Amino acid sequence: MIIAFIDANKPDFGVEPICTTLAAAGHQIAPSTYYAARTRPRSARAARDEVIKAEITAIDHDNYQVFGARKMWVVVNHRDPFARGPVARCTTERLMRELGISGITRARSPHTTRSAPREACPDDLVERQFTASAANRLWVADITYVRTFTGWVYVAFVLDVFNREIVGWQVATSLYTALALDGLNMAIFLRRREGADLTGLVHHSDRGVQYRAIRYTQRLAEEEAVASVGSKGDSYDNAMAEALNSLYKAELICNKGPWTGIDDVEAATAGWVEWYNTRRPHSSLDYMTPRDWLAAHPDGLEPQAPDDSQNPAA
Repeated sequence: MIIAFIDANKPDFGVEPICTTLAAAGHQIAPSTYYAARTRPRSARAARDEVIKAEITAIDHDNYQVFGARKMWVVVNHRDPFARGPVARCTTERLMRELGISGITRARSPHTTRSAPREACPDDLVERQFTASAANRLWVADITYVRTFTGWVYVAFVLDVFNREIVGWQVATSLYTALALDGLNMAIFLRRREGADLTGLVHHSDRGVQYRAIRYTQRLAEEEAVASVGSKGDSYDNAMAEALNSLYKAELICNKGPWTGIDDVEAATAGWVEWYNTRRPHSSLDYMTPRDWLAAHPDGLEPQAPDDSQNPAA
């Protein structure tokens, strides 16, 4: 930092007067030390740091500027570790601080669900256990909102719990049933196109009237899927879908706004969903992307046997 300070001020004051002033302030540096530092070749560490900084900057630019140190560390080491060797997490953190890169912090969003009557809702088949042993065993769905210059825009998502993939989504300017139904139809179409059998699929949502509409429940019945609904006013009962909405708002909407209207929200959401499914590493998937996880586990995962030593009834 002292060398940089002298560099910035020497055209106006000269090197020796600056060194004298710094010495009087308790920062000892001789002019010869300054000149030696300026002519000394960069260390191997400094040269490597510059290479890694360029990689971090490129990754940050290409990924919505949302990665914190942990995900940045994973992605940097996936790029080309053989060319410059693996990068330690502490190194990644240090260089991100020097670059002023910190990622995105998620904020809580207000609750906007209009609930259907309790007697019109099926049971909660998930009970906050958001796990699945294979694709198309458990989907979660929810709706979020976006403020634009021309009014509110609403976004519906359908997420496959097994590989955290967004399998369906839709954008609209109203909260009618068609918004949620179009997202569901996209999910069904894409999974059917891949040859999936949706029989027995559990579709979990909150008590929003969109998900309890006759057209929506009939569409699930056509696929022999089973509806599951959480309790009223409890976001934890649909926590995975709520977490996806939070990511979407933090990584795209709050990060890249403001938004003009539905057209730019829809275009940006399409790009974000593609990035989320194919390029964004997930800690719950061993830092693989949703599509890579599905490709690596085409037949699903064997369910873990319960640990009887932890079971008081054993």
